[in-house]
Amino acid sequence: YRDDDDINDVASMAGVNLNEESARIMATNSDLVGTQIQSCKDEPFLAAIPLHKRILETAKKLGITDVPAEVVTFISHATQNRLRTVIEKVTVITQHRMESYKDDEWYEQATDVRSQLKFFEQLERLEKQRKDEQEREILLKAAKSRSRQEDPEQARLKQKAKEMQQQELAQMRQRDANLTALAAIGPRKKRKLDSPGLLTVGGEGLAVSGGGQAGVGTPSSRQYARQKITRVNLRDFIFYMEQERETSHSLLLYRALLK
Repeated sequence: YRDDDDINDVASMAGVNLNEESARIMATNSDLVGTQIQSCKDEPFLAAIPLHKRILETAKKLGITDVPAEVVTFISHATQNRLRTVIEKVTVITQHRMESYKDDEWYEQATDVRSQLKFFEQLERLEKQRKDEQEREILLKAAKSRSRQEDPEQARLKQKAKEMQQQELAQMRQRDANLTALAAIGPRKKRKLDSPGLLTVGGEGLAVSGGGQAGVGTPSSRQYARQKITRVNLRDFIFYMEQERETSHSLLLYRALLK
């Protein structure tokens, strides 16, 4: 330690030599010393020639005849930044819309509209089935009737009963033919995925990453990573435009609401 008067020299009091530490750092990062660092090429987001032409057309209306290339690059980067911001905000809105609170312990389900709709659909199905059964019984009674003097209504019912029986017979024949064809084909086999890659099923990507080849009779281990896709619809964009000050009273929002 140094003299007691120098109480501000913390490094010396801790026994650290700054010169030695600097030499060690320079020796460790010696491969980085003298390396020339170059910036990446500034590539515009939009096509430069059509954008420059569009800017010139707008500038001529304001009395401006010359627009430098830096302005075109700046507007292109500003468009890219704006588009990125819009996509990020709309993605957050979509994720909030798709978020489910069924398994959250802080929320309790009050109503279940889907179950109610299923219940009403089942009631309508039962009512339709009951009416069909009643109409079928009436038609069968009319078909079994052997009265000599028949009115036109009775003849119409007999004709309808005959058509109904023919339709039921055709449906039975079609069902028997389908069962026979399925029995002749045999059980369906699943197609094997031999080559790894990206498989798209139902609009969603499945990334397939396969390992080495397995031996004979040994199944190869493949991992299927499901790619998450966020689908944004027009309603999400409308909600975003309603929240933003620049678009809350715009003509674009009015046109979107009319669709």
